[in-house]
Order: sequence, then C-alpha cells, then structure tokens
Amino acid sequence: MEIIINQQPQSIPDNYSVKELLAFLMPEADKGIAVAINQQIIPRSAWANHKLHSNDKVMLIRATQGG
Repeated sequence: MEIIINQQPQSIPDNYSVKELLAFLMPEADKGIAVAINQQIIPRSAWANHKLHSNDKVMLIRATQGG
C-alpha cells in the first residue's frame, strides 16, 4: 500500500502499525520521535495498535538538541 511520509511517497505492507513502520525506517531511533498521521499526533502508547491506511499522510519529527 502507498502512504506519504514527510511528503515522500512510500510503499509499505498492508496492515502495518506505526511501531512496525518506525522499526522498518529507523530501527535504532525509537526515542525522540513524534508521529502525526493526517495531522493528528499519535501518542507513543498507541503506536503498536495504530494501523496505517492507504494514502495516510505521516509526519515523522525528530527532537534535536541545541539552543
């Protein structure tokens, strides 16, 4: 199925959860990440159960240090 990740088309398997997507894209970066799907923030506690759907618009935001 096709989704949009940070404005880039991406093909992923059907029934992927947010947690599975992050493990596929960033296997070592599970901290400091915020996820929004269709402009709705998905809490970390819901990542394992939140299934992605075709044409979802996913925004992945990494926290950075600095000032």
